[in-house]
Amino acid sequence: MAGLEKLITIIEGCALQDRKCQQVLYEKYYGLCLKTAFRYMDTYEQAVEVTNDAFIKMFRNFNRFEIRDRERIEIVLMGWMRRIVINSAIDYRRREKHHIEASGIDNHYIEHSDQSRGSDTSLMYKELIEMVRQLPPAYRLVFNLHVIEGYSHQEIAKMAGISVGTSKSNLFKAKAQLQKKIKVQDSEFVLCLT
Repeated sequence: MAGLEKLITIIEGCALQDRKCQQVLYEKYYGLCLKTAFRYMDTYEQAVEVTNDAFIKMFRNFNRFEIRDRERIEIVLMGWMRRIVINSAIDYRRREKHHIEASGIDNHYIEHSDQSRGSDTSLMYKELIEMVRQLPPAYRLVFNLHVIEGYSHQEIAKMAGISVGTSKSNLFKAKAQLQKKIKVQDSEFVLCLT
């Protein structure tokens, strides 16, 4: 319970613009936010910039963050932070006048989702990650937001400035392209064995 009370004190301090509390929060959640940002950006440097922009937005708006359920406060906080990072990544793309783009699934998320799998499966995960990174930017964005982050098509449409139909279509096309890539890779593997 001491950790929970400490987190609540940090959150309350951030709402009051306390620099020490902001620094503690930044250090504790920087890695999580950076991993989220990296899924949507092309380079590490862009992900760092997006992460720092997101923290600035968080610190400016912490007075809006409400502690409703003390027992689930960290889960709620991480969800709030993740959403700000994702919105910051989309804003970055718009500011830089690039196409909205996502970089795929980060290795940490996939590899730690099931550590009981063998090395062959880990290799498949890494290959799948690379396949996702090769998707067209709009498809990657929708794939990440829907499959990894769990956003609905309505939420994705609002965040990315596209229609719900476009979101659904992009997800369908992303999955179709991934299936084709997997089939090609499987047939290449069979040819290598013969």
